[in-house]
Amino acid sequence: MTEFTVWAPSPDRVQVDVDGELHEMTRSSDDWWHAEVACRADARYGFVLDDDPKVLPDPRSPRQPDGVHERSQLWTPAPGAWTDSGWAGRSICGGVIYELHIGTFTPAGTFDAAIDKLDHLVALGVDFVEVMPVNAFGGTHGWGYDGVLWYAVHEPYGGPDGLVRFVDACHARGLGVLIDAVFNHLGPSGNYLPRFGPYLSAGHNPWGASINLSDAGSDEVRAYIIDCALRWMRDFHVDGLRLDAVHALMDNTAVHLLEELAAETDALAGQLGRPLSLIAESDLNDPRLITPRDRGGYGLTAQWDDDIHHAIHTAVSGERQGYYADFGSLETLAQTLKHGYFHAGTYSSFRHRRHGRPLDTATIPATRLLAYTLTHDQVGNRAVGDRPSQRLTFGQLAVKAALALGSPYTAMLFMGEEWGSSSPFQFFSSHPEPELARATAEGRKAEFAEHGWDADEIPDPQDPATFERSKLKWAEATAAEHGRLLRTYRQLIALRRDEPDLADPWLDHLSIEFDERQRWIVLQRGALAIACNLGTDAVSIPVTGELVTAWDDPDIGAATTTLPGHSFAIVRTVQPRAAG
Repeated sequence: MTEFTVWAPSPDRVQVDVDGELHEMTRSSDDWWHAEVACRADARYGFVLDDDPKVLPDPRSPRQPDGVHERSQLWTPAPGAWTDSGWAGRSICGGVIYELHIGTFTPAGTFDAAIDKLDHLVALGVDFVEVMPVNAFGGTHGWGYDGVLWYAVHEPYGGPDGLVRFVDACHARGLGVLIDAVFNHLGPSGNYLPRFGPYLSAGHNPWGASINLSDAGSDEVRAYIIDCALRWMRDFHVDGLRLDAVHALMDNTAVHLLEELAAETDALAGQLGRPLSLIAESDLNDPRLITPRDRGGYGLTAQWDDDIHHAIHTAVSGERQGYYADFGSLETLAQTLKHGYFHAGTYSSFRHRRHGRPLDTATIPATRLLAYTLTHDQVGNRAVGDRPSQRLTFGQLAVKAALALGSPYTAMLFMGEEWGSSSPFQFFSSHPEPELARATAEGRKAEFAEHGWDADEIPDPQDPATFERSKLKWAEATAAEHGRLLRTYRQLIALRRDEPDLADPWLDHLSIEFDERQRWIVLQRGALAIACNLGTDAVSIPVTGELVTAWDDPDIGAATTTLPGHSFAIVRTVQPRAAG
């Protein structure tokens, strides 16, 4: 016998349809419904609410073989599917994370195809793979942030069995796996949760109705989220989660959902005997996210740091539009790298108000923040999804890599960055509903038309060509300058692993010098100086010593090093400079 359960306080009657046969369910005092049914191990099932004959998928569906509008399916891993019993896990802090999208990482766009590229990541030297959302969402392809069945794995990628094979293969190669989880909103296609109970609140965030985290009935909604998060780590053996846009979680309770989730995650890590990590994407610049719970924080492991991205990108590229307006100078770059946040209780011209709060660098190590020069957001949310590699020189790309990978922060790359991929990463979707498809396409064009873009230049997210254009071109990875950049990334990542000075996580030990006019900056990490020339002309920098690695050939003299334009050099200095 198999027990079927569902939390459904809204309907007065619930039946479970198992392989086409209806069975009455019994309601308990906590609004959970129960029924025991003799059925196959892979039975298809769903729930019928009141008098509506539509069979709805299970809110906690383990598998959706026919899409988010159809019946669920019972699922457990095949015997012997897991071979990673020897995987001890690892902390993300100080490591290198590689963000990828399963659908565009390879031509086939599946977990199994991604497995074939894992040896490339091992050779690159990364420690973790961070996979953009793989929960079930409407259509065949999309970014995954419009998921509606958070427990199920997107079938076109390979479903839950494919995810098992992928995680197991990563662990066999020494790679940890992080899953991007979206708990702040639900997608527009296939969201049947409000039929069951109060999953949504009256509030709204930029993507629709907010999740009910503190209104009536929210205890079960919070449990729904926490159980889902733990399931990825327990049942699919993943090593942690990236939590999407946590600033959009509207929680007025005394114990914030994030604090509760962090405590449950730490407890699970203790049970499993391996580290588990939670990484927040947050727009708040709020240190409480990564402050330990015993010091009044939420106790998350780490946080994406967009200020570091903005500071590096604008200093190298010269872009100043939108939220880049406060960034661009080397002084801003130095301040951000030295203090973690640029906006720390300071005025943000983009927001027209003060923003952020200072980070206590004496107690919170830099490895609690992620440094990157590229993410899916910082490419895909541009009007035409263009990468920096489509506008910058290879030397500029190498300088950005040296600044991020040479910093004390936990580092992250976006797929294809390591060779300067020429493929855009555009916003794409495949909503099967004509009205939703049209609204998505028109909304995208209207959004950027307000910022001066020609609507005809904005890719149609529903056009399959938009999806195809966004796939990596692996043939270029080792060609000419692409291959040279790839070798540079490998060298920089290897240095993070092999040089003790680059493992120092304390910002108080970091010294930075720069010259705004000549466009050079030096990060001093113990005896290692990471010297970067962001300008087009050669400059002489007051650094000398033994060359460790470089882009282009520096001229190291007795007192200075001359760097060609758009290049960097890492030098082992004769005497370490004092921190400052």
